[in-house]
Amino acid sequence: MAPPTVATAMPLPDAIADLLGIGDLGFAGQAATAFVAAFLIANLLLVMSAFAGPWGKRKIFADFSDRYSITEHGPWGLFIIPAAAIQLMAKELIVPKGVDRPAWDIAPIIMVFSAIFGFAVIPMGSGIHLADPEVGLLFAFAIASLSTLGMMTAGYASDNKYALMGGLRATAQNIAYEIPLILTGASVILYTGSLQMSEIVAVQAETLVQLGPVSIPGWFAFVNPFAFVLFLAAGMAEVARNPFDTPEAPTEIVAGYQTEYSSVYFVLVYLSEFLHIFLAGGIMATLFLGGPAGPGPAALGIVWFVLKVTAFFLLTQWFRTAMPRVRIDQLIEIGWKGLLVLSFANLLLTAGIVGVFFV
Repeated sequence: MAPPTVATAMPLPDAIADLLGIGDLGFAGQAATAFVAAFLIANLLLVMSAFAGPWGKRKIFADFSDRYSITEHGPWGLFIIPAAAIQLMAKELIVPKGVDRPAWDIAPIIMVFSAIFGFAVIPMGSGIHLADPEVGLLFAFAIASLSTLGMMTAGYASDNKYALMGGLRATAQNIAYEIPLILTGASVILYTGSLQMSEIVAVQAETLVQLGPVSIPGWFAFVNPFAFVLFLAAGMAEVARNPFDTPEAPTEIVAGYQTEYSSVYFVLVYLSEFLHIFLAGGIMATLFLGGPAGPGPAALGIVWFVLKVTAFFLLTQWFRTAMPRVRIDQLIEIGWKGLLVLSFANLLLTAGIVGVFFV
């Protein structure tokens, strides 16, 4: 079944305008439907983060370490989600002496904004696609990279040596791994010839191999598994999951750039971590796993997309429980001397294959 997010699919704001019959209201109607569509997508992400953070993360860690997790808060411990939210929101916001208050206040907002805004161009299936610009992939990478600015700002403005060290680590790490990440994404562009997210998904809808009644889709994870592994490794570093969680490193620098945050600000910082994991999973699913493509009718596109993003989240938690943290010098060396070289080799190899067989 071809994914429902080919280039001809209607963006979600237009679909809402047609449903409500306000398509002829001009700019006001467009602004209203865009706000409603963004509100729906943002709430979907918040619900996923609520399950992943207070509940899912603890359950997964307990299963991997053969321990009991949350059992007393409602069925399957699900009531820990509102309980944790109320607890954190009710805490006093402690502002340490010496912080650079404007920068310290805005840093958590930048981190959350950079994650949520990145989903504006990602096709989630079932008609859930906020915008489809011709430079969608470039937009997603550019917006996601703003999280580095937020972490560096948080570390600098906190007037704390551990927070500053965490911010510097985050900056060095993201620069070292963003280049391989983008170069690996560029190898996909060589196949598709487009930066438009819907076009990238549509190209992967073609059948790669037919094995009797079974069709193997032309997902780029099957076409170029080497690039998929590179992108996965660089993505783990971008979201600072084990073995690349050096910006926080609780056993070394307390909590890194988030050391001095509490109450609502801590909620925003904590939320941004999971949102960026989902964003990385969404970009990876779009580039290598066919986006919302999957068996069954097109209406199930959003289900398949959420399952693929959830699979990436589960993989990050598996790595968190099973893999030790590398030292910061080892991490930088892996990025600059390892992944960067391999990503250039992958790009050149892909260019050669496309030039010989597809031109």
